[in-house]
Amino acid sequence: MTQQPPPAGPADPPDGPAPPDLPDRVARTYGELDLSTVPAFAGGFINFGYWTGLPGPADRPLTEADRIRSEQDLYRLVLGAFDRPRGRTALDIGCGRGLGSALALREYGLGTVIGMDAHPDQIARAREANAALLAPGADATGRLEFLQGAAQRIPLPDGSIDCLFSVEAAQHFRDLPGFAREAARVLRPGGRLALTTFFARTRAAARVLPALLPPYADGLDVPHVVDEAAGALTAAGLREVRVRSIGDGVWEYYDRYMAQQPGLRDEWPRRYLTAYETGLLDYYVLTAGADRDARPAGDTP
Repeated sequence: MTQQPPPAGPADPPDGPAPPDLPDRVARTYGELDLSTVPAFAGGFINFGYWTGLPGPADRPLTEADRIRSEQDLYRLVLGAFDRPRGRTALDIGCGRGLGSALALREYGLGTVIGMDAHPDQIARAREANAALLAPGADATGRLEFLQGAAQRIPLPDGSIDCLFSVEAAQHFRDLPGFAREAARVLRPGGRLALTTFFARTRAAARVLPALLPPYADGLDVPHVVDEAAGALTAAGLREVRVRSIGDGVWEYYDRYMAQQPGLRDEWPRRYLTAYETGLLDYYVLTAGADRDARPAGDTP
């Protein structure tokens, strides 16, 4: 969820202990620093964006409206992986301010959307940002909710979710196999998972990335390897695991947007684009399905 967050050093620690399951750097970035207010994340969605659907000539200057549209379109790309989502129950892991959760409910006809985040401040912001939808009598009353929880310990019953999605959060997960097992547990038979984020291409690349990108070096992000992430989903019992690179619609456009913004370009080292162009990392969509014949844990034939 982050590009170049404010630095944290030994003389600038978090205030108080980190929330459960969160390293200090993650807790502070999404707590007191509130990454959604950083100008690079216009609109507050906190992702790199998917830029291929923007109107107009491809080489025109990119605007703040384009930036917001790109963030929304990344959610739309992921949500498009679900077949006939109308009336279904969805879980958004790493929901942040809940703007993507609300978009999913509004545009895809889902019956219920649960936004989940490990940081209590993000859950508070999600409830505030979506207060109108959550208010008694609103169309979304009872259909949109937010809860605090960790990806490796999802506080929901077995087989309770039809559509599980996560947008630019998995780079923070310290326990990808644990997340995969929990995803398989909470998905109903025939349910679907779709997640997107940036991953290292190889183990060798994962070893190099911390020297190139500060968020890997300071503990904010983890350089997970894409094939290992897909393998964790398979090992958890999910089926038809698919990996799709979408870097051609992410990296160059985002770098160009940053370069065109006077307040941002001097602070943007363009290291993500360099990592992409040199084959170290890419942006991916991973999809998988729960076995249609599976039964929730504890059920008997």
